[in-house]
Amino acid sequence: MAKSVLRVLGDEQLNHNQGFHVFGIRHLSPAGAFHLLTFLDEVKPTAVLIEGPSDASAFISEVTSRGVVPPIAILAYTDQLPVRTLLYPYAEYSPEYQAFKWANRNGAWATFIDLPTEQALALHETKRTGGFSGKVVTEGEEPAQEIRQPGDSDDYQTYLHQQRKLYEQLTELSGEPDYEAYWERHFEHRLEEGAYRSGIHRFSEQMRELTEDQEWQYAPHDAAYNEIRESYMRRSIQKAILAGHDPERIVVVTGAHHSSAMDFRLPIMSDKEFKALPRVRTKLTLMPYSYYKLSTHSGYGAGNQAPAYFELFWQCLQARDLSRLPALYFSQVAAHLRAHGTFRSTASLIEAVRLAEALATLHDGSHPTWRDLQDAAIVCLGYGEMSTISEALARTNVGTAIGRLPEGVSQTPVQDDLNRELKRLKLEKYRTPVAATLELDLRENRRVKSEEATYLDLNRSVLLHRLELLGIDFAKKQRVQQNSATWAENWTLRWTPEAEIQAVESTLKGETIELVAAFLLKERLDACTDIAEASRIIRIACECALMPLMEQAKEALQGLAVEAGSFEQIASSAYELSVLIGYGSIRRIETAALVPLLRQLFLRGALLLPTASACNDDAAHGIAGAIQQLHGIAQDHFEEVDDVLWQSKLQELASRDDRNAKLSGFAFAILLEQSKLQEEQVAQEVSRRLSPGIPVDLGAGWFEGLSMRNRYALLSRAVLWKQLDMYIRLLDPQAFKRSLVFLRRAFGAFESREKAAVAEMMGDLWGLDANAVGATLQKPLSEEEKEMLYELNDYDFGDL
Repeated sequence: MAKSVLRVLGDEQLNHNQGFHVFGIRHLSPAGAFHLLTFLDEVKPTAVLIEGPSDASAFISEVTSRGVVPPIAILAYTDQLPVRTLLYPYAEYSPEYQAFKWANRNGAWATFIDLPTEQALALHETKRTGGFSGKVVTEGEEPAQEIRQPGDSDDYQTYLHQQRKLYEQLTELSGEPDYEAYWERHFEHRLEEGAYRSGIHRFSEQMRELTEDQEWQYAPHDAAYNEIRESYMRRSIQKAILAGHDPERIVVVTGAHHSSAMDFRLPIMSDKEFKALPRVRTKLTLMPYSYYKLSTHSGYGAGNQAPAYFELFWQCLQARDLSRLPALYFSQVAAHLRAHGTFRSTASLIEAVRLAEALATLHDGSHPTWRDLQDAAIVCLGYGEMSTISEALARTNVGTAIGRLPEGVSQTPVQDDLNRELKRLKLEKYRTPVAATLELDLRENRRVKSEEATYLDLNRSVLLHRLELLGIDFAKKQRVQQNSATWAENWTLRWTPEAEIQAVESTLKGETIELVAAFLLKERLDACTDIAEASRIIRIACECALMPLMEQAKEALQGLAVEAGSFEQIASSAYELSVLIGYGSIRRIETAALVPLLRQLFLRGALLLPTASACNDDAAHGIAGAIQQLHGIAQDHFEEVDDVLWQSKLQELASRDDRNAKLSGFAFAILLEQSKLQEEQVAQEVSRRLSPGIPVDLGAGWFEGLSMRNRYALLSRAVLWKQLDMYIRLLDPQAFKRSLVFLRRAFGAFESREKAAVAEMMGDLWGLDANAVGATLQKPLSEEEKEMLYELNDYDFGDL
């Protein structure tokens, strides 16, 4: 059955009997674009029919308008959650994009002829999973990677495997290192007139004959999906003819796989059949794309591994001198190397060109492939080492280009709003795929005249926090360093097509960045059930300048605080409020009303400290973090909170034997760091905690807690190390092994210089040469010592 359906006429017979012209291409093929333009100039069609979603035809005139810089993409997305998408990306050298431009220059009618996105997205997901998965999917020629994804059906995975196997067989028969090299040598390098078009058509016929049985046996959904698409495309061609276009003046541009199926002898979809197709409501938008996403590094099936290289290829084709490509390629690699301090001679470049051409000759090729160029670059520019030139190759192969769409080109309201905000806040220059650092000073700038300039960095901060809330991966805030200024923020900015998609998805929740941020934060507030989350919402509302929501969250926090009993939640909530109060007037909000709430939470946390510390070691880590948060508040807001009460509770915890030993040690370390303890008190407590009469779990655990704070304070107390040395000496073998569980974990957190200081200190205590002892103690373990440690495997070392 499959053969009878898919058997088609040869290219010349097809054109002779049906009149219209079919030009098969590979997506992102510079040679395809070059030969297509020559063919269009020859035929001079009045209608150019292009494979692509028919409901996106209105975008064709927009993508060729002034100011549009490829790569760009048409994005289709569902108008309800969860958002599901289809992408149709184009580069400058995409045959489809060049067809758009030719039609625009020559006054021809250009339109898409493939299934509308409403049907395409529904069928694509049904084919792959039997149901919607909510994943981003792309329209491609072959799978970029054979990885099972959630929701993939068994027959679809088998189909991917069979398809991959077929490409591997083609590669092996051609003697090429991979399928991309096979394609480039046999199609991209075919510069003779008509060779590309006829070669593509024969390739399509033969591939369909080889795969049709596999498709029907292993992936009936995929075969049916292709037949539906091709039936619809034939319907679109027929409609163009019925609209009055002379078939001899129609050129159909379609993917290689479908080119031999553009035959009216095969079924043409009827209106009834079209209405019976499944559909899901979609919307369409244009978006900038990037060379990285076009590359197969990102998993895009119809991409190529080296989009920047193929742009060079395209430029050489336009100059009708493909022989210049190797010299241009190696020159760019050398330029990238030079920019980073590595220089290569002209002789090395000449040798690289010669080697690449020799490799092409070995394969009976007319020009070197990208793979030939890479191999020559590694030998002649990397001196046999890939690592030396890997970054320069990545820049030359993949590149960092990102597309651009001017104002007025169709986009969603959120995209338009985001573009306006980036322009208003002078952030457009950061819209690149290369990460850049942005340092913000949130204080009022009194050296400028306009209010916009006065609070430029503050307004930038508001936008970046809103984007972070929306999940738009453009900006990432760097972790705040201890004692850093409240007016300073450091961000890493990097634009990706994913960020554009995330912006599109946000459209379903509001028409501006501000409205979407308010919508999302209100959702979080409605679902909030604990004080820690309520405090986080207050802080986020402040940073996003959403004052009404900040007031609502404050009311919710006051209500939840009445019943709050978790020490960790109380500490986390108080910390969020302290950060907010610490801003003062920098963010131009009133924070005084939050002080009583902070005081109330801090008081409750301090009173709960001894009780919360009666926990096991698993819970102790979280409690220690909460103690650290409350202690930070006591230091930063000592005028607003009861610092005296906090110090007394720390002393109580440090002295009690019935609390978690690690937390008692941690509290003792805080007091030690603040110089709240006299030398005699330190000696007495260390002696009491680290004595043979104390169970080793408690003694060594206490020392582990002690080592979690300021190590400088520990290293300056010789009495502590004397007692620890005596303690370890007096342990029996079994107790010593158990103590290692905690001691190794404690010392494992020490930095190298701190370990060296401990080793030298022990040398002094032992009356030996400190430097020699330090060097000895830090030597790698001998095999005998490793064998001795191996015996400790009977003990549970937790996360060591």
